[in-house]
Amino acid sequence: MILSFAIVFFILGLIIGSFLNVVIFRLNTRKSLFESLGGRSACMSCRNQLSWYELIPVFSFLGLKGRCKNCKTKISLQYPLVEFITGLIFACLFMKFSAQGGSALGGQDLFFLFNPTFLISYAYYAIMFSLLLVIAVYDLKHKIIPDVLCFAFGILAFVSMFFFSNYGFYPHIPNILEFLSGLFIASPFAFFWLISSGRWMGLGDAKLALGIGWLLGLVGALSGLVIAFWSGAIVGITLVIISKVDRKNGMGMKSEIPFAPFLVFGALLVFIFGFNFFGI
Repeated sequence: MILSFAIVFFILGLIIGSFLNVVIFRLNTRKSLFESLGGRSACMSCRNQLSWYELIPVFSFLGLKGRCKNCKTKISLQYPLVEFITGLIFACLFMKFSAQGGSALGGQDLFFLFNPTFLISYAYYAIMFSLLLVIAVYDLKHKIIPDVLCFAFGILAFVSMFFFSNYGFYPHIPNILEFLSGLFIASPFAFFWLISSGRWMGLGDAKLALGIGWLLGLVGALSGLVIAFWSGAIVGITLVIISKVDRKNGMGMKSEIPFAPFLVFGALLVFIFGFNFFGI
């Protein structure tokens, strides 16, 4: 039964992922934010408005074989990937909170689904990780993190300290370490940005790290940083190897690799699986 509901939440994530793609593609266009997000979806090349059957997450991409029905232009892989990843995130969040629901919310049945504690916790963190996914993909595409996204995530992460404990709904006054965790995590990023004039690290990474510190707490955020740096190193070394194999089209060491996707990746793994590399 739990697996069936996980599939339902996965499908919900697919649908939300389709909207996140709209945000990623239209954010910071010449129109205002609300104008950018409004209007019907259309092909980016021929501007042909899409039919309902061309808007089914993931399956439309597969059915159209990755090309526009009208002009045959290739459709960006970003569409199905963001949708699929959002589905996975939503399903993983459900599995995490359902495990908590079975113990903390009373029993082995699915009544916790209607418990306000579960609903509030799930919705709040689903919104935060949706924001993080948009930040990661936008930074990957444009090498910049929009302030509006960082501020929105930072505010949600800061407020979460007052209403959630161990990622469950529990209104309380956070201690001083919880308040300072964001600053502790963001400080090294801000320092590297300052001394390198933005060449080593962007200020957006420091703003993002501030929210991640508040979201995960000091130990959790440090564990997330370990994952972020190691995964970033693996990707960087892989790109160097590829560049040596294909020097003409390779990326090489001078290529700019955005760090926000790795920060988000580390934060997600720590949140879902509870990694703690420091034993504290």
